[in-house]
Amino acid sequence: MGVAGQVPVSVHAEEPTRISEGNPVGFAASARRYLALTRPGVLGLVLLTVPPALLYGPEWPHALAIAGVLLGTTLIGGGCGALNAWYERSADARMERTRGRPLATGELSPAQALSFGVTISVLGTFVLLASGGWLAAGVGALSLFYYLVIYTAWVKPRSALSTVVGAVAGASPPLIGDAAVDGAIGFWGLALFAIVFVWQLPHVWAIALFRRDEYALAGFPMLPAVVGARSTRIHSLLWALALVPVTLVPWFAGPLGPVYATTALVGGLGFVLAISRAIKTGKDRDDRRVFRFSIVYMALLLGVMTIELLLRGFA
Repeated sequence: MGVAGQVPVSVHAEEPTRISEGNPVGFAASARRYLALTRPGVLGLVLLTVPPALLYGPEWPHALAIAGVLLGTTLIGGGCGALNAWYERSADARMERTRGRPLATGELSPAQALSFGVTISVLGTFVLLASGGWLAAGVGALSLFYYLVIYTAWVKPRSALSTVVGAVAGASPPLIGDAAVDGAIGFWGLALFAIVFVWQLPHVWAIALFRRDEYALAGFPMLPAVVGARSTRIHSLLWALALVPVTLVPWFAGPLGPVYATTALVGGLGFVLAISRAIKTGKDRDDRRVFRFSIVYMALLLGVMTIELLLRGFA
């Protein structure tokens, strides 16, 4: 399904300027470029979802196992970012929010990005295998495949449902952690998965709203281009309302206490109010506020969750 009034374009319809030959850069500058491919800001928030999965049980994994699972998840997440940047390099060059990325600027070549993404993805899978077992490594590898093939290559250029499809991969790190601890995916891993999955929808739609012209130029049929800005905000509100009881499940289930419950309730209601304001004003600035609030809200929620589990373990 294409954007109304626009024919979707191939993400490889045109190549960004290639990196100049014979112009070597220092190690620090090169490292920064490769690090930028992994999208460290996104990756940092994703990694906050793993410790609660590792610390839930009465007995914590060995410190080396915890470090291995975090490292393996980091490498696979970074590989997702790098390979996504390789595949969408031409689309990135059309969007203001992504045109400064190393492939779009030509600071790295497509071959460099591809080899880097494949290398750290494979390495991350083996690290998960060694530290968390077959199931954790399998969930990590399947998430990588799902994100790159199902979401990035197939659904994202074709359907406004891409946000829902992509949220499955984005919410998979807690499943990796749960699998590493128990050798199975249980209630706690699924509860964390549900929290991150539901949160992603209003979070991403907020970006899609204030960046809707850029997404249209890049050929991605995001929800605002299909159903309109107001309907997208209403969709976001409904999912934000659903998120409140979902985030309270860990409290109802017993492992977390009143501090977490208060954080979840106040933060969730704040998220709802921020989206409600955006519906009322219809302004891009309020969609930006929703986006920024969503990041702080989820980081705080996961942080409190992790601290409470740590304190319970040391008690």
